[in-house]
Amino acid sequence: MTPEQRRRNKTVGLALLAVVLVIFVWALFKGSSLFTPLARGGI
Repeated sequence: MTPEQRRRNKTVGLALLAVVLVIFVWALFKGSSLFTPLARGGI
């Protein structure tokens, strides 16, 4: 595997990780009763 491929794989991996984390946090925020007062704005 060339350094270029490794760098691209790392970038894609980090991007996917970021997307998954955003979805996870959003789902947690939507689904958690702890954040209900914060979510009154109708997110």
